[in-house]
Amino acid sequence: MLIKTPRGWEIPERRATPEDVFLNRRAFLQTLGIAGMSTLGVFAGCESSGAKEAPLIRGLPEPSATADLYPAQRNEQFTLDRALTAEADAANYNNFYEFSSRKELVVRLVEGWQTRPWQVEVAGLVHKPQTFDIDDLVRKMPLEERLYRHRCVEAWSMSVPWTGFPIKALVDLVQPLASARYLRMITFHDPQAAPGLRNDTYPWPYHEGLSMAEATHELALFVTGIYGHELTKQHGAPIRLVAPWKYGYKSIKSIVRLEFVAEQPKTFWNTLIPWEYDFVANVNPAVPHPRWSQASERILGTREIKATLPYNGYGEFVTSLYKT
Repeated sequence: MLIKTPRGWEIPERRATPEDVFLNRRAFLQTLGIAGMSTLGVFAGCESSGAKEAPLIRGLPEPSATADLYPAQRNEQFTLDRALTAEADAANYNNFYEFSSRKELVVRLVEGWQTRPWQVEVAGLVHKPQTFDIDDLVRKMPLEERLYRHRCVEAWSMSVPWTGFPIKALVDLVQPLASARYLRMITFHDPQAAPGLRNDTYPWPYHEGLSMAEATHELALFVTGIYGHELTKQHGAPIRLVAPWKYGYKSIKSIVRLEFVAEQPKTFWNTLIPWEYDFVANVNPAVPHPRWSQASERILGTREIKATLPYNGYGEFVTSLYKT
């Protein structure tokens, strides 16, 4: 007898939406122009005669040459133990220091920012260094939607339907050298468009890094969409990192350059405040931040308090990366 052991992010099959119902529902929502909304929020008022009007989602970019790829097929291997965060809540509370340190202001400040045209340069210890137009890159990659928990180091969290592709797919395309042990990532630097970049007390541009083992792990994604549509500007359009077992500051936004390097690269927050933010940045409820506990987290939107899970609940799949 074959006994399936559910993964830590999976829900029981009896609670999952049947595939045909799911696909029909997504198609229906897409015709209404609200495919990216949490279905719970969409249908919450439909039993009454007056359905609630969908909240306006700000920060959506102008439709690009790859807008037709969304919503992507959901990978049902990656599900959740909790409800999705309402899109309006996720869209209006964002850390994006290039624009502002005030989370509620970011969505307003990104409105005039243009995320097309956009290029991503691949350089360093790699057999095939090249520069990709973002839409050409997206069409080369295997897009899929995954439901992931997201945990901020500031002790708030959300649950998000990201659309993207495994970083390993890009790694396989460009073929790094055997000497490449880390992937360094750098974001855009345009002080005219992003007022936060005018603050010269920060080590701009934002830069982050992963070990090659982390970058090629099945959970690590380069994300280009959210809630069934292209990635919003405040979430890091047109391409960002998502590594769900790490604190959110690790998931760099609006990437313009990828470098394969031999030595562990410096990172933004570890350079600025090394005693508070380390390179690895794995979620660990047992290790408090110097200024607050990490034992629990506040769910964005509902303000529910939940116990923080080691590695954000993905520990059984990533712990082996850190055994010495």
